[in-house]
Amino acid sequence: MHDKLDSVDIKILAGLAEYGPRNVKMLARELNIPRGTVLSRIERLSSSFYLRLLTTVYHTNLGMKKAVVFAEATPGEEDLLFKCMRLNDFYIYLSRCFGVFEGCLGIYVIPKEHTTEFEQFLAELKKTGVAQDIQIQWSTCFHTVNLTGNWFDNNSQTWTFPWNKWLEEIPSKKSELPYTLTDPDSFTLRADQTDLFIVKELEQDATISLADMARKLGTTLQNIRYHYESHVVKHGLVETFQVAILPFERSTSDMLFFVFRFNTAEKMAKFAQSLLDKPFVNIVGKVLGKNTLVSQLCLPRLEFRNFVDALSKLARDGFLQGYYYLFQDLRVGKWSRRTIPYQFFKNGSWAYDHNEHVKSLQDLVKKPAPSTTASS
Repeated sequence: MHDKLDSVDIKILAGLAEYGPRNVKMLARELNIPRGTVLSRIERLSSSFYLRLLTTVYHTNLGMKKAVVFAEATPGEEDLLFKCMRLNDFYIYLSRCFGVFEGCLGIYVIPKEHTTEFEQFLAELKKTGVAQDIQIQWSTCFHTVNLTGNWFDNNSQTWTFPWNKWLEEIPSKKSELPYTLTDPDSFTLRADQTDLFIVKELEQDATISLADMARKLGTTLQNIRYHYESHVVKHGLVETFQVAILPFERSTSDMLFFVFRFNTAEKMAKFAQSLLDKPFVNIVGKVLGKNTLVSQLCLPRLEFRNFVDALSKLARDGFLQGYYYLFQDLRVGKWSRRTIPYQFFKNGSWAYDHNEHVKSLQDLVKKPAPSTTASS
């Protein structure tokens, strides 16, 4: 029988996001739950619900622009396309996808001065014939949506999905975007080598201590603490803690990536605000210069069609201009996630080798010449 979240689990998950994964003692005190119970629950959630305690990076302040790439594979080349997209060292998330087309979804963080070269890399990828079409959306940083008790019924200890109530609340939401979803004025690099090391470590494990970071880097605790407090925090290099979890039964739910289009900024902002406390939303981003949102969702299959029906109602009412979606393939080997490309930060700037990316691409897709052995 599938393990289910209960109300105590939900409170612990919400508390981990609010107080931080390293503050379990404070969380236990605030919830009036023994620390040992909190720790054992976290361990169970990690094994049963794939709980990961991470940190969301604010790439804008690292001098990087985020790119969301949709690549339609040439039939038969789906896995090769996935391998080709991994060749660019600046991806942070890749997955095979299907729906509107069969192909790949990629999320990249590109140094601001190399965005044109990245677009050229994608053009070269299309020229190889591995991809039939490639679309790129330059996006703001993503707003992380952590799990709360909203839409969780404490009496039945189950999730509810009041779609009609959601539709009613959207028009009343604020018409301003959170700072994470506003188009930035600039993409200023505000970090040094030590800052980026700290950010990289927090991104892959938000529970790591400053002392452990100091040992890994071979420096003093005082140095790490100074960079964390005076640079990482003050310069806004991280957005928030990410309590990443699959809240619904994996075998009967799907991970999807949606694109939502609006004809006004006000409607887009209200819709975005309505998503920021919902249990089926993981992340939300905004396409730069457009009234368009991108979002990763996790939905039970029985609720997916109800969600689409709600979107259809919004479109009929003239609130939503259009949308499309892709299902993500989460089988082993069909997706990949990694941290900021820390290893390519050298001498105070990002080292982006466009020529090497293109050469690696050409080498991977090169077809062996046909045999010319003469018959006897």
